[in-house]
Amino acid sequence: MAQDGKLDQLSEFEVEVECLMQALYLRWGYDFREYSRASLRRRVARYMSDNHILRPCDLQHELVRDKKRCVHFVRGLTVNVTDMFRDPVFYRVIREQVIPELRSHPFIKIWHAGCSTGEEAYSMSILLHEEGLGERAVIYATDINSQVLDQASKGVYHDKMLATARENYRDAGGKSGLDDFISVGYERFLIDPGLKKNIVFTQHDLVTDQVFGEMQMVICRNVLIYFRRELQTKVLTLFHNSLDLGGFLGLGIKESLRSLPNEFRYKAIDESARVFQRID
Repeated sequence: MAQDGKLDQLSEFEVEVECLMQALYLRWGYDFREYSRASLRRRVARYMSDNHILRPCDLQHELVRDKKRCVHFVRGLTVNVTDMFRDPVFYRVIREQVIPELRSHPFIKIWHAGCSTGEEAYSMSILLHEEGLGERAVIYATDINSQVLDQASKGVYHDKMLATARENYRDAGGKSGLDDFISVGYERFLIDPGLKKNIVFTQHDLVTDQVFGEMQMVICRNVLIYFRRELQTKVLTLFHNSLDLGGFLGLGIKESLRSLPNEFRYKAIDESARVFQRID
């Protein structure tokens, strides 16, 4: 929320958005108060336009009364852009530099925070199976949005995404073909049910919920860029406390640890791919 004493400097629309975010937190527990304001206001304005709502205060009145409507709003507010093996260089670095160290663990736990509709969690599952680690690994795939988690758990995607998925898989160092892990038909492709056995999809709010302890790797890609600096620091501390010493952290290509309090707790495995290892 805007700092005390500065609300009178904001426009009427901006003040009403601040009040809306506070109301969502108090009524339903969704905490967007420390999200980047520029992105937040754009998304609120787009949702209002799409749903023919004139003012944020009118939207607030609807959302505090109707939980289902609120869930629908949250889905529009959160960012759900993803692909199979998105940013292939990230997965290549995991395969070549992280997997060799993970092999030393009898059991591997990975937290994929902000998993959206699940494509990247399934990508990691494919990688682990190809490297012979699938049977002793579990991926905790979490998101604030229950609707995208429901889609993720089904593992069904439109085949218009398939060409990109196959190309990304090859560029990520895939050892066979993506079609070994999916079935295609009726303009959809379905993830092999065997890949779901080691993935737990569950709702989790990075702002208000607690750590996932003793993880060997935490992946949170292209989420921190939508947070204010204070919230970035809070969430990175959450990840640090969830990781074992020597555990790995994977961020989005546009994200960095530089100039944040957590920077010196990690060493870069590959700075360009945003893969780091906890050393403190």
